[in-house]
Amino acid sequence: MGKILCATRGGEASYRTQDAAIALARERGDELLFLYVVDMRFLNRSASAVRPDVVSAEMEHMGDFLLAMACERAQKQGVEAKPVIRHGQLREELKAAAREEGVDIVVLGRPGGGDSAFVPADLEAFAAALERETGVETRIV
Repeated sequence: MGKILCATRGGEASYRTQDAAIALARERGDELLFLYVVDMRFLNRSASAVRPDVVSAEMEHMGDFLLAMACERAQKQGVEAKPVIRHGQLREELKAAAREEGVDIVVLGRPGGGDSAFVPADLEAFAAALERETGVETRIV
């Protein structure tokens, strides 16, 4: 039995990616991990006085909720999934999680609109770099 890591932001925009990862896990009999990364860099652009610790805690709570929903969706389709939440930059944390969790496949969602963390060409380049640097197969769905 292997492991699949699916990066997700949760919510409706991520359902297609989650469903592809769930189907792949069911087909292969693999363990499924959903990854959510709390990235606080956006606060560097804010001139207002905010407490990063409070914002980080709120974002982590949101991540916990979105991961719980993803795991519930997997369970309804007959696949057990576990949540993984990390703090930092998506690209670095995705690489670190792939290594640390000992995954066989990373599943990334193809950009489907203006709210993606990647433009298509950048995603393909990142997926290739991820494979090269970690030795983990990376699929864009």
